[in-house]
Amino acid sequence: MGTLGKAELEALIDEAIVDAYNEDEQLTGLFTMLEEHLGLPFTTAVLGVEVTVRGIDLTPDGRIIALCSRGGMRQSIGILELPLPTPAPEGAEWIEAYRHWAG
Repeated sequence: MGTLGKAELEALIDEAIVDAYNEDEQLTGLFTMLEEHLGLPFTTAVLGVEVTVRGIDLTPDGRIIALCSRGGMRQSIGILELPLPTPAPEGAEWIEAYRHWAG
């Protein structure tokens, strides 16, 4: 993470929000790009516990969350709070773009 410069992040954001008229539509555009490009599932560690990120979702209050599971347990974590593994999954640049957009 943190490998893209500001211009590259803004180019990704521009691609995601090209047809968006307001913040909700911009968020939906970024979520769509994440849905299309993020390599799922992937494994990462949350508080020292290995979890599998099986999907992402957009909450009614406008946050993008990662749907994590371990055994039979499931938990949603804000994608901006999610620690990413090294190497990061394919499409992780879209998380970085979302972080930049969310400011």
